[in-house]
Amino acid sequence: MSASPSRKEHPNNAAGVPMLVPPALENFQIKYINPLMTPLSRKLPGMSVIRHTGRTSGTAYETPVTAYRKGDVLAIGLIHGKTNWVKNVLAAGSADIKVSGKDLHVVNPRVLPAGTVDRSLPLIARVMLRKTGVFVADIA
Repeated sequence: MSASPSRKEHPNNAAGVPMLVPPALENFQIKYINPLMTPLSRKLPGMSVIRHTGRTSGTAYETPVTAYRKGDVLAIGLIHGKTNWVKNVLAAGSADIKVSGKDLHVVNPRVLPAGTVDRSLPLIARVMLRKTGVFVADIA
């Protein structure tokens, strides 16, 4: 049995988008927490579900996230690093997300690296940018 990679060696750990969550917690969340949280996230205040398509498989996925909106901009902190849902949305160029009970379509996805200053983002996203990357997209 091989040991799980450290945060620095983990594939989610990307330049400007450090993985702040330990890999063991990341694996536990993907396997056990996300399947429970996805249906709840559609109804819980402050929680969102992003719908995306696998880059190579074409499989439809739903991932629970905490999204923040300011005007026509949506931001999601990337404490888990540059995960598969982020890579999928970047590759597709768009995604659908349910935020506060509303279905939204987002376009022009991008990742702002840690240390970026962007006053157009929601306050919580600006705070997150001090330590990690933030996924940003425009609401179509």
